[in-house]
Amino acid sequence: MTRFLVLGGAHLDRRATLLAETRPGASNPGHWYEEPGGGGFNAAQNLSRLGNHVQLVSVRGGDQAGEAVAQAAEAAGIIDMAQVFLDRATPSYSAILEHDRNLLIGVAHMDLYDHFSLRQLSRRSIREALEGSDQVLCDANLPQDTLAALAAKAADAGKPLAAIAISPAKVIRLSDQLPHLSILFMNEAEATTLSGDETPENWPTRLRAAGLQSAIITRGAEPLVGFDPECVFQIATPPVTDVADVTGAGDALAAATLNALHNGTPLPQAARAGIAAASITIQCVSATAAELNDKVLDEAMALVPEPDLLS
Repeated sequence: MTRFLVLGGAHLDRRATLLAETRPGASNPGHWYEEPGGGGFNAAQNLSRLGNHVQLVSVRGGDQAGEAVAQAAEAAGIIDMAQVFLDRATPSYSAILEHDRNLLIGVAHMDLYDHFSLRQLSRRSIREALEGSDQVLCDANLPQDTLAALAAKAADAGKPLAAIAISPAKVIRLSDQLPHLSILFMNEAEATTLSGDETPENWPTRLRAAGLQSAIITRGAEPLVGFDPECVFQIATPPVTDVADVTGAGDALAAATLNALHNGTPLPQAARAGIAAASITIQCVSATAAELNDKVLDEAMALVPEPDLLS
């Protein structure tokens, strides 16, 4: 059993799915779905379902949304280490999905994460959790100075630090910490922002030059791009015809990839597990798949092509 310490977003996710072609500037028929989510929270849920010991550090408000996050963490078997601000609202993310389930626009109300200060990392419980972990995972919802302090503390403790980019706007917070990351998970928009280049073939060279040793970059239905110190590779994504909701796919990919890496799997093969987890996730309405486990993941991996080594 791997011991993961996850620090990042744990908030309320609201998603509206449109039922027909989008009509800008007009009322569109659709329906809403609401659940606890966030990059850190979703990854923590997936890691727990794959049999890992997971501790989650975040911030939330003293409201009903915060209580819903706490209850969902307990139900998932996650050890909840959140700091609760009783007089503030829990962060939220509201997304509008087109009828083909792709994101049209998202609105992030994340002000409370600015209070995820580096002083939190000095809490005794968090110091002990860091010392006892095998892998630290953060997301870019954390403020930039907190990410810098976390990278330093993880390095001092000899713990690998992985990160989830979250968005093109937030991935910049990680730019100074790239040399300290064991791996960064991002999509093509985030990779373009971070590298300053929109050409997939150039991402490994540019990101390595910035100090990043390993990365997984998703590209929707296009082949995933990955690299580590030994190789650059791509993996074709298997077709999924019954997409319910793409929310959480990247978080599932990060969790399953890290889970495989800590089971001794090289990154190109570990990324296949990540793709399989993402494929499972987008077939359910929730941002995490309740049925995810090792057996289901192995079955889904059978549909994922072998990596194509580019160098």
